[in-house]
Amino acid sequence: MEMDSKAYIDAYIERARKAQIDYEKFTQEQMDEVVMTIAKVIHDNAEYLAELSVDETGMGVVADKTAKNRGKARIIWNSLKGKKSKGIIERDEETGITKIAKPIGVVAAITPCTNPIVTPMSNAMFALKGGNAIIITPHHKAVRCSGKAVELINAELNKLVAPEHLIQILDQQSRENTKSLISGADIVIATGGMGMVKAAYSSGKPALGVGAGNVQCIIDTDADIETAAPQIIAGRIFDNGIICSGEQSIILPESGYDEMIKAFEKNGAYVIRKPEEKGALRAAMFVDGAMNRHAVGQSIQTIAGLARLTVPEGTKVIIAEADGSGAEDLLAKEKMCPVLAAFKYKTFEEGVEIAKANLEEEGKGHSVSIHSNNREHIEYAGRELSVSRFVINQTCATSAGGSFFNGLAPTNTLGCGSWGNNSISENLDYKHLINISRIAYYKKDNHVPTDEELWNLE
Repeated sequence: MEMDSKAYIDAYIERARKAQIDYEKFTQEQMDEVVMTIAKVIHDNAEYLAELSVDETGMGVVADKTAKNRGKARIIWNSLKGKKSKGIIERDEETGITKIAKPIGVVAAITPCTNPIVTPMSNAMFALKGGNAIIITPHHKAVRCSGKAVELINAELNKLVAPEHLIQILDQQSRENTKSLISGADIVIATGGMGMVKAAYSSGKPALGVGAGNVQCIIDTDADIETAAPQIIAGRIFDNGIICSGEQSIILPESGYDEMIKAFEKNGAYVIRKPEEKGALRAAMFVDGAMNRHAVGQSIQTIAGLARLTVPEGTKVIIAEADGSGAEDLLAKEKMCPVLAAFKYKTFEEGVEIAKANLEEEGKGHSVSIHSNNREHIEYAGRELSVSRFVINQTCATSAGGSFFNGLAPTNTLGCGSWGNNSISENLDYKHLINISRIAYYKKDNHVPTDEELWNLE
């Protein structure tokens, strides 16, 4: 079996290397046309691919996936458009450094069933922006929809006379094939479960992985709750809660707690406080401390049914008042369905400590959402919490991966730094998939400090 897998993957690698050598000869303008075409195909087939995704994976919401397919295609292409990724990309006369971008070669991308269209799309856009070829190994529950997306893209790339096999997707899914692929490629992108990310890091090749999400949403006393509550709910319920950057817990000031909770209720939240109801919800959502796979990406009605709870018609999200932070309550963990945990704090500093405890349990390194107009508080949280991105006064689910309204790099692969056992603490994009050569010119007029200047001697 091992030899069969190696031969199977070697054929993919060989085709990719041949395509990449030809593609490397393309001009920057030709490469950009290829990258734009990838985005346009997903944009123009957004609803069809969303329907395929939900049908095959049994997770998420067609309307949300349609919006995500269109939105991610637009914002990622907008961020890549016009950026240099080939040849001389920068000349710095002050330092005497000239940077030359070069492809890495063949990229292997492990993609998840939670984002089976936009993750292959963005990984392909980043890889080809850098002059590389890419081979995608999709989640076994998303082979058909991910494969169709690649098929549609390649049909359009053929019209551009792009080299054949620039973008390939494995048609035989197995752990052995994935293992062979990530050890044979030049660099690996792993977007998915931690087991697969760890496998990528142990492949012997450079790897770019993601960490677990568990977005803590801290609401300050001065927050505009009438705006914040619907934003948070929109993030929590987007695609039935399977987005890693989706809001997971609301941490509210004790002084304004009741008023803020009412704002959530007004926007479709059903709050549970009774111990027996919370116990039923925990049992439905978690099995041996881990997320119940039958609850992942399911509707509020399905979740309520699993927990045998009766929720009012029109309920969008369940809010459960947690019995403690961190390890004290399973509700502090990531909940990949339309459920929020609620916590109270006396001081903002205490709110940050609650977030810290929850992140230590799960999600360290990923993202925090803050609704506040107090820069001092925002930057205090920024110093205290070990996450890679802080999303302020926005819907985190749709903004942490970049948006038209913030400066984060648009992506579907969110690095979590060493806190999340990742090699990058930022949003992955094309710059992580190029090598850069640096020409260092001799700067004869540079000032060399005296000992007095260097060591602050009087």
